[in-house]
Amino acid sequence: MATSKRVTLADVARRAGLSSSAASMILNGRPDTRLSKDAHDRVNRAAAELGYRPNVAARSLRMDKTQTIGFVSDTVATTRFASGLIKGALAAAERAGHVILLAETGGDHARETEAIAALLDRQVDGIVFAATRARELFIPALQENVPVVLLNAINEHFPVSVLPDEERGGRAAVSLLADAGHKEGIFLIGHDGVKERNVFRSTTVARRLDGIRAEMKDRGLSFEREESIWDWEPQNGYACVHELLNEVPQPRALICLNDPLAFGAYQALTEKGLRVPEDVSIVSFDNDEIASYLRPGLTTIGLPHEEMGRLAVELLLDGAKGGEHLVDMPVIVRASIKKRDQP
Repeated sequence: MATSKRVTLADVARRAGLSSSAASMILNGRPDTRLSKDAHDRVNRAAAELGYRPNVAARSLRMDKTQTIGFVSDTVATTRFASGLIKGALAAAERAGHVILLAETGGDHARETEAIAALLDRQVDGIVFAATRARELFIPALQENVPVVLLNAINEHFPVSVLPDEERGGRAAVSLLADAGHKEGIFLIGHDGVKERNVFRSTTVARRLDGIRAEMKDRGLSFEREESIWDWEPQNGYACVHELLNEVPQPRALICLNDPLAFGAYQALTEKGLRVPEDVSIVSFDNDEIASYLRPGLTTIGLPHEEMGRLAVELLLDGAKGGEHLVDMPVIVRASIKKRDQP
């Protein structure tokens, strides 16, 4: 079956009764056309009636831009927790009239090299490199003229990065407890010296803890204990708090370094007959989906993934130079903190 002929700019101009150059200026949104409103209406109506779509390839050759952005991630697209990074990036790209070509590597260096080559072959206007967990990324050498922004990641050779403001987030967690009257009996659950020192495991945990400790000091507070946990999963939060309760029958408050640890803490407290928040207040980090399903709901300091993804694309398109761009972490107040002066 024969296919219909592609509608051209000349077809639109002919139907509108204008020259092709005039129709082109109107369809490209040129502000200085000096053409009448009637002319604009006729061109736009003709384009709609004919089903005209601009020739993106031809426009790209003229402008030396492809209106495409490469997005290379480890597991961002297929991980529910971090999918907000790509969601925000897609929204920003759409607003700017760009499309995103997504490549997921699973963290494999060979696949990453292949993905970058494929994107460069398609002459993308720039590349966003994203990580599910904030850390230092391996990035192969690129031509100097390829704009790069790191999203939830760092690399010493590519200085433009977007990260959550973990230090302020850590301070916010302590402030929630202090403002609720908690002065003693506060425990830190999840301290991990390796995560603090190894930027390939995390580039933000040290900042989170720096903020926590700085705010504790500024408030004249100190932890009863800092409990170390290597892997921040629910079973380890449970085991840690279960053991803690054998030694300390009545802690007053827990700062858990992520929501899965807090989930495990909830289970251990319940087994001991302790209630959240009536007996023990809890604040956590990340705003994982689990936080909203816990009962009572978990107060947590969220990761602003969508805002980070949006900012990364905007920086890429605006030609931002070096430096870190920190995004505020939202405070999600639910029901896991009790004021100590309440009956």
